[in-house]
Amino acid sequence: MSSERLGGESSKEPPLISIVVPVYNERENIGAFLHRTVPVLERLGTYEIIFALDPSTDGTEQTIDAEIARNSRIGLIVLSRRFGQPAATMAGILNCRGQWCVVIDVDLQDSPEIIEAMWRKSKEGFDVVTARRATRKGETVVKRVVAHLGYRLINRLAEVPIPPDTGDFRLISRRVIEELRGLNESHGFLKGLVPLVGFSQGEVLYDRDARAGGASKYNRFIGTVRYQINGIFCFSTVPLRMMMWVGFGIALLSAFGVLVMIVLKFIQGNQYPMGVPTITVLVLFIGGVQLTALGVLGEYIARIYDEVRRRPMYIVQRVTNVTLRDPRGPHSGE
Repeated sequence: MSSERLGGESSKEPPLISIVVPVYNERENIGAFLHRTVPVLERLGTYEIIFALDPSTDGTEQTIDAEIARNSRIGLIVLSRRFGQPAATMAGILNCRGQWCVVIDVDLQDSPEIIEAMWRKSKEGFDVVTARRATRKGETVVKRVVAHLGYRLINRLAEVPIPPDTGDFRLISRRVIEELRGLNESHGFLKGLVPLVGFSQGEVLYDRDARAGGASKYNRFIGTVRYQINGIFCFSTVPLRMMMWVGFGIALLSAFGVLVMIVLKFIQGNQYPMGVPTITVLVLFIGGVQLTALGVLGEYIARIYDEVRRRPMYIVQRVTNVTLRDPRGPHSGE
């Protein structure tokens, strides 16, 4: 990490609001995003905009550097390698200085103008204001269905209430940020971590637009599914209990089948003919259940392994106009 780029922000008063923007190969959207976002923030008060960059190949980093030269309130955190959107988001949140923080994507699907509505909602006494999607433009039917079912499945299984039809687009207070810092978890599932912290939470409805330009580099179909699965296994133990009850149910069915065969033997005087196909189906069924149970158990063990290793969620390569507080993520210094 290059120390000459750390900036000298510690002597300045913290801004009122920090905007955290995870980016990866989004050069074509940087200018349009700032053109719409900066006027909104200027109406609210002092601000900083922190781009948390997974190393990109399309000139995104150079584009942000050029914008920083024109506006010193823009900052940049460049990660040492691609850690993914959740890690980039947490890098921005944990290193921002604002009294409040907004997480927003750069593609303008989440309108920067909604920040003003979120800010007004926070004045009602909320520490968290989540932007909930009323409509979703520019997304395929498959992705909408997966998102719809995924949110409701997570919310049904999770140990904390996770608002449906929401992303990471939300406004959080400084005390929420400090509690997130203390959680010290490695997965970065923000939609679950914020409700886990608690405090008063409100929401605003908005219509989500289509992307301003280009295709999504983060949230493709497989990434969306993986993100939803991560949320289930990080915030619920229901799958483990389900596997236990499935095993218990199969054991009861097996005991009932043995009882039926014994009765038929006494009634018919011979063994109940099962047949090769029936036995094959039963073996495959039980084997499938066992493999599924092992897979569920493996998901939990993998997460235990991640936490035990205590590897940082991210590592910072360089920063501009940002004072680092957590250069290696929540596990730094342990």
